[in-house]
Amino acid sequence: MAQMILSNAGQYLGSQLPGAWGAIGGAIGQVAGAALGSAIDQRLFSGTLRRSGARLTDLHVQTSSEGASIPALFGRVRIAGQVIWAARFKEHVETVSSGGGGKGGGPRMRSTNYRYTLSFAVGLCEGEVARIGRAWANGEPFDLSQCAWRLHKGGEDQAPDALIEAIEGAAHAPAYRGLAYIVFEDLPLERFGNAIPQLSFEIVRPALSGRRLEDDVKAVCVIPGAGEFVYATTPITRKLGPGQEAAENLHAEQGRANFEVALDQLAADFPNCESVLLIVSWFGDDLRCGECEIAPRVEIAGKQTAPRSWRVSGLSREAALVVSSSGGAAAYGGTPDDRSVLEAIAALKARGYKVGLYPFILMDVPAENALPDPYGGAAQAAYPWRGRISVHPALGQAESPDQTSEAGDQIESFFGEAAPGDFTLSGGLPIYGRPSEWSYRRFILHHAKLAAIAGVDAFIIGSEMVNLTRVRDSASHFPAVTQLKALAADARAMLGAGVTITYAADWSEYFGHQPQDGSGDVFFHLDPLWSDENIDVIGVDWYPPLTDWRDGQGHLDAALCSHIHDGAYLESRIEAGESYDWFYASPEHRAAQTRTPITDGAYNEPWIYRAKDLRNFWARAHYNRPGGVRSESPTDWAPQSKPVWLIELGCPAVDKGANAPNLFVDPKSTESAIPPFSSGARDDLIQRRTLEAYLRYWSDAENNPRSEIDGRPMLEEAFLWCWDGRPHPAFPARGDVWADGGNWRLGHWLNGRAGLFGLGRDRHRALRARGF
Repeated sequence: MAQMILSNAGQYLGSQLPGAWGAIGGAIGQVAGAALGSAIDQRLFSGTLRRSGARLTDLHVQTSSEGASIPALFGRVRIAGQVIWAARFKEHVETVSSGGGGKGGGPRMRSTNYRYTLSFAVGLCEGEVARIGRAWANGEPFDLSQCAWRLHKGGEDQAPDALIEAIEGAAHAPAYRGLAYIVFEDLPLERFGNAIPQLSFEIVRPALSGRRLEDDVKAVCVIPGAGEFVYATTPITRKLGPGQEAAENLHAEQGRANFEVALDQLAADFPNCESVLLIVSWFGDDLRCGECEIAPRVEIAGKQTAPRSWRVSGLSREAALVVSSSGGAAAYGGTPDDRSVLEAIAALKARGYKVGLYPFILMDVPAENALPDPYGGAAQAAYPWRGRISVHPALGQAESPDQTSEAGDQIESFFGEAAPGDFTLSGGLPIYGRPSEWSYRRFILHHAKLAAIAGVDAFIIGSEMVNLTRVRDSASHFPAVTQLKALAADARAMLGAGVTITYAADWSEYFGHQPQDGSGDVFFHLDPLWSDENIDVIGVDWYPPLTDWRDGQGHLDAALCSHIHDGAYLESRIEAGESYDWFYASPEHRAAQTRTPITDGAYNEPWIYRAKDLRNFWARAHYNRPGGVRSESPTDWAPQSKPVWLIELGCPAVDKGANAPNLFVDPKSTESAIPPFSSGARDDLIQRRTLEAYLRYWSDAENNPRSEIDGRPMLEEAFLWCWDGRPHPAFPARGDVWADGGNWRLGHWLNGRAGLFGLGRDRHRALRARGF
């Protein structure tokens, strides 16, 4: 550039000489200008140019106040904290060369950039805390998974942080005992303008002292059971379009699957939890057992996912049925793919949990269906409970096939003919080798095959099939129970002797069948199953009414205590009250509190009618009463021979939830309801107090006797319903991802509620700790 300009300028100046000298001067000036310009160009452009970025000479540190008080937090609180230690910032120099080389390549550019990281500690609050929930930096959500950090929970015996000790020396590194604090190691500062951001954290801190629900929890059920990759630990993405993709199972942290994050939260909130039942769902499509198929389903037919595609029981996405729609979205998540189930079990076992697999039926019967209703309706109810699967017409309906061979035929069709030998492996996953049969046996044995691959500790062969197990094909034979016995034998053959196998009966089902038809019949109809050699424990989903609370002080239970949250009152109802001492004969009797005592005038065995009387059911011999006459010989059940497992134990977080713990709110389902006399308001405390009452009551040896046969306790396990594999608060907050988030508010979920502080009961300890 300079060569061209100066050559033209020299030519012009030389040409200004007078006469003939002008032509000579122009030529000489052009040559001289070109030479000078060339020298300048070489100087400017043919060498290496150097550019340096901004360098940091000082660092602004998040505000710290000398002598600031240490906050005392309880429950779940957001706090900023104080920087209590910081190392010198580290400067990372990065030099990049570009340009130059080749003919006409121009100058070579060398850029030097400076990047900074800092290690520092932020004091949070008085310890001991359970965990950090969420974090924010400069007011924006901050993903802690993208940096190196450690939480010191604030115990009185905590050791100094290793990094602080390495930098300051062992003699100058305080342990900050009694203070919860977080240490960041080499936090990159460029995204924060090369300054420590203003950080705040959601702290979860349980009660100060004393016995906590969180410490008592030993076992949980993990849901949702539906969601194509909800249990995957491998990050899965779906293709949206050219160059576009979205995460299937990463909504809490970058690069870490939701399930892994949810397990971290489980370990922090329930540190003594030892056992987990993993729920995996297939879908039933009809309440008529002879017509019902049970099969895996997907959310979207044409979805493309990476690094793997959905596959269950050898079925590809393209060949699978799609779940129905409700409210403009899929009514359920799809069935978890087989690989995800194996990954989830492996992740749980790696963390030291004992793991059980719990196959679960969800009924995908949409609203406005045209299916004949076995209960006499114009059509089947929308999204019903699996316990309503029955013969057609159902028990108690006119022309029901109960007690005929036709009932046995319908039940045989429901169970199907799949056998253990029909399942083989392909690519490490189960496939089914017979002609298509979407039967109950295929559903259960497929999961038994998965359980055998994963090496589980427990296996559930079904749950809450109330209106099937009570059906008879003769005066005294229950064909569904016989089918369950055969299924238990097949599961045993696939799983081996070391796996606990059971059926999870509904709380209204486990103890017997007493048809209200005037016959006087009493059958311990599940005893052939409970006494079977392949069934290891009595499994019960435990949701009986615990309380009978009403507003005001004019109701009967008000004479027992002043409020429903009273722990002693709740414990006193576990072996008393409704379904133990008395029952309501009609809705009108319930409204008026007209209580009918539970009695047995003929044989003085009132316990056989008590749904809540686990103790006597477990401890006594059982005598059937066909036609109301007590048999001379007992059933095959041997008293105290097997312990009880509460496969599900839960309470909704709704006003008066303990009145009917089995009820739940789900607007799409006809089963959706709130407990009797409930306002429908959210009440997290009744959920907590109910679960505390059960766990504490049964942990008392006087309430939970040991077997004289094998020394095992009567009630051996209680799995709380439920812990979600979708981490809080992404679930329930991400309504754009999960359609059932709204159900969390009044539901049985423990995520987001564990770790809360009951100020009403613990305020005195809190005040004493503050010197009052």
